[in-house]
Amino acid sequence: MNKKRVIRKVAVLGSGVMGSRIACHFANIGLEVILLDIVPRQLSEQEAAKGITEASPSFRNRMVNESLEFAVKSNPSPLYNKSLVSRIKTGNLEDNLDWINQADWTIEVVVENLEIKKQLFERVEKYRKQGSLITSNTSGIPIQLMAAGRSEDFRKHFCGTHFFNPPRYLRLLEIIPTPETSAEVVDFLMNFGSLHLGKTTVNCKDTPAFIANRVGIYSIMKVLETMQKLELNVDEVDKLTGPVIGRPKSATFRTADVVGLDTLIKVADNLYAALQKDESRDIYQVPAYVRSMEQQKWLGDKSGQGFYKKAKNAKGEREIHTLNLHTLQYEPGKKAKFATLEATKTIDKPAERFKVLLNGSDKAGEFYRHTFYGLFQYVSNRIPEIADELFKIDDAICAGFGWEIGIFQTWDILGLESTLKQMETLGYMPAQWVYDMISGGFHSFYQLKEGSKRYYDIPLKAYKAIPGTEDFILLQTLKENKVIWSNPGCSLYDIGDGVLNLEFHTKMNTLGTEVILGINKAIETAEKGYNGLVIANEGQNFSAGANLAMVFMYAIEQEFDEIDFMVRSFQNTLMRVRYSSIPVVVAPHGLTLGGGCEMTLHADRVQALAETYIGLVEFGVGLIPAGGGTKEFVLRCSDSFEQGDPELYHLQNTFMNIATAKVATSAAEAKEMHIIRDKDGITYNKDRQIADAKTAVLAMAEEGYIQPIQRKDIKVLGKSAMALFHAGINGMKMGRYISEHDQKIAQKLAFIMAGGDLSYPQLVTEQYLLDLEREAFVSLCGERKTQERIQSILTSGKPLRN
Repeated sequence: MNKKRVIRKVAVLGSGVMGSRIACHFANIGLEVILLDIVPRQLSEQEAAKGITEASPSFRNRMVNESLEFAVKSNPSPLYNKSLVSRIKTGNLEDNLDWINQADWTIEVVVENLEIKKQLFERVEKYRKQGSLITSNTSGIPIQLMAAGRSEDFRKHFCGTHFFNPPRYLRLLEIIPTPETSAEVVDFLMNFGSLHLGKTTVNCKDTPAFIANRVGIYSIMKVLETMQKLELNVDEVDKLTGPVIGRPKSATFRTADVVGLDTLIKVADNLYAALQKDESRDIYQVPAYVRSMEQQKWLGDKSGQGFYKKAKNAKGEREIHTLNLHTLQYEPGKKAKFATLEATKTIDKPAERFKVLLNGSDKAGEFYRHTFYGLFQYVSNRIPEIADELFKIDDAICAGFGWEIGIFQTWDILGLESTLKQMETLGYMPAQWVYDMISGGFHSFYQLKEGSKRYYDIPLKAYKAIPGTEDFILLQTLKENKVIWSNPGCSLYDIGDGVLNLEFHTKMNTLGTEVILGINKAIETAEKGYNGLVIANEGQNFSAGANLAMVFMYAIEQEFDEIDFMVRSFQNTLMRVRYSSIPVVVAPHGLTLGGGCEMTLHADRVQALAETYIGLVEFGVGLIPAGGGTKEFVLRCSDSFEQGDPELYHLQNTFMNIATAKVATSAAEAKEMHIIRDKDGITYNKDRQIADAKTAVLAMAEEGYIQPIQRKDIKVLGKSAMALFHAGINGMKMGRYISEHDQKIAQKLAFIMAGGDLSYPQLVTEQYLLDLEREAFVSLCGERKTQERIQSILTSGKPLRN
């Protein structure tokens, strides 16, 4: 790889749904971005009324500016922080195309039309900088056709870079080279996409729809075929194809509505036309009811209705109606029930549900057998057509469609040979290489060995390490011989170079007795000769916070001494995270709420994933943060006073963040909220996070880590702060924005953050503030309203968020 290649500025040509969001994601990682689009055909009535002419920049840049504005306002946001939009400079393709001579990478994201793309590339070649990258975000047009007629330097630096929508959140980036693309360019994009854009980069062959859409659309079409055979409805299928099998909540039909039925039809039609030799070609024929929906413009969210539609019932209440695919009439949604699903209710992890689901004797079991076995057969037949290595198919479908578990990985979980026999019974015969693999003595597609994940290489007939993972630390590969201690709630790993890693594996990684014990054990062990400790896990979320079930049980039984003991233990544990003799790095990702946030606040260093959704949310259940979270924010406010920040202003903002249970929607926002500090690190790729956290531990150890001393110099403002807080609280209550119970909680929070009823500003200790926290928490547990809120959260089964 050419290490001299540096990307400082990117030009994005086309500002539609994908182009504007790709531009935002480049801005997310700190790059300057040029975003260009076409000039509108004519003035709008509003523009004409204002006297704007066709020569005015506001007219000529209207399309690009409106597209970017729409993207920035969309939810979820394409930006880590809305202020990052300032890194994007907008213009148009007629007046400003010469700007691309400043760009190190130019990416085309215009309409999916080969001739339009070729015409644009002809113009691009006049201005692009020699040696700069030039790529297309096409989702299906053959890459090599687009570069035809261009110069040697253009062709050498040209390839496909297919992002998935939304680019910030879906991790897949397919890299599709042509035969003339330089190997250096491919290697650079594979590494840059992984390291800086946070993507799972997959090197794809230039085949129809590449890898993810080829397999993903097959999976959807197989679902449609199977549901018709089994006479299942939309609600039932979405119940069967969502989180229960480790796939997104949007499942099948909600996903189709979000993506757009027209998009799904276009991709399926294109595949049917292009795949003349695909043995399953007929599966891509769009069902008649889908064609009818297209004719009626029922395209999903973009048209206001698709498989689902918002409606009002007889009482005027809003509800979701579902399309009956036989009558094409909308009906109130029905709750789907299957005995097979009921049998998996006590099984938390999707991987552990698979055998139960596929052995079901009802329609659900039959549905799973046909859809899973059909998919197993299909992907085995796609090698080597769309990929030479099976791991690429799993990587693409997981990162592009949000599946937790890949297809070959699922087959391994079910048992390769036993599943093969069941597939044969139902007529799903896989490719010959699968039989050859088994006869050669290989009994799984993957194996975990010597700290790496390996895949079965078909031509070599041996297991090989997955390339590109050398810099990753994957805990799943260390379970066999690197776990030095564990209990049912967590495991302690030796991750090399004298560094330990504590992983949680409770439901939603909640923090209960076992995890508290594990944190203390991990620190105790690390202090006996290790360089330091990382607290990180490979779950979907870092931690949803404390175990509310235990709090609720003690509160109902009025065991307030037990609650006091539990909170004191948690406080002491997090203080030990801060004040141990070894460096401790916490690596939050995904949901990091309540106690998970408090743990992060007490780390020597934080190595946060860019996609970290973190905050103190206890207020939402009628409590205050009592694991040191409130104390830590008061401490940080005190430190900011010394740096010249207006004292009451900073304290009030912090108070509001806690009182509104505000959650940062990215690590960048968490920095603005002072949860993450300037000295902390941010990782863009989840697979690299633990390795980055380990590096941070070793850096602190090598610098000569010195155990900190508990603080006794925290400035609190006493009655002056209390008066400010109470004025705001009472105003909110008088305006009926908060309830009487909310007022009570806020007053207790105010008491802590003011440092108590002190007549003048004073310096206090951390323990003083911890005691105030604990007293407030315990007293609120005795409130009926608080108990009702906790019960409501527990009944919903959802994590507490603002």
